[in-house]
Amino acid sequence: MTDRGNPEAVVLIPVKDFELAKGRLAPQLPAGERAELARSMAARVVQAAGRMPALVVCDNDEVAEWAHSVGAHPLRIEVRGLNGALTAALERLSAATPEESPPWRNSTGSDAASDGRWPQHVVIAHGDLPRAETLEGLAEPGTVTIVPDRHLDGTNVMALPLGTGFEFHYGPGSFKAHCDETQRCGLDLQVRRVAALEFDIDTPDDLAAHLADADSQR
Repeated sequence: MTDRGNPEAVVLIPVKDFELAKGRLAPQLPAGERAELARSMAARVVQAAGRMPALVVCDNDEVAEWAHSVGAHPLRIEVRGLNGALTAALERLSAATPEESPPWRNSTGSDAASDGRWPQHVVIAHGDLPRAETLEGLAEPGTVTIVPDRHLDGTNVMALPLGTGFEFHYGPGSFKAHCDETQRCGLDLQVRRVAALEFDIDTPDDLAAHLADADSQR
């Protein structure tokens, strides 16, 4: 298992324009509150990266500025769609040469700050995980680690090595699709059930469950 804070593992967090986020919650929340909810959840996921460098995959100036404000690093990818954007992000990381300085170098936000190495492993986490606590300890050599959503349908968090030709299948049924893709790539598969990472907010039912749980803990 990778050491806590290993600079060879980096977290990728795809974040869309906050003003467009969580459209399915429109009947429950006005636009401003949806944007604030998206920011707060994404900030929690950045925090959960711990001592690993966090890169926010985005194509928006506001999101890029927000990433800096929460101690992350924007990775501008001008590709539409989640699968295409993450594929492009991994290609960029894989193509980096030792002479290039990683964006987190000289940052004060991670133990990897002074390390000039590029990652050999990535942890991909959605930005809508309001209960996220830590993303550390998921990356293992030669292994794809998947944390599904609580319905065992989607892929909330996935750790995988670079340079494997892994193809992303985010969308309905992505958990099974990513398990199948792991087998296709000849990699080991590990499925982790982590309650703090399994809960995401996509639908009105998700929001209601989250608010009910928050009320019960007061």
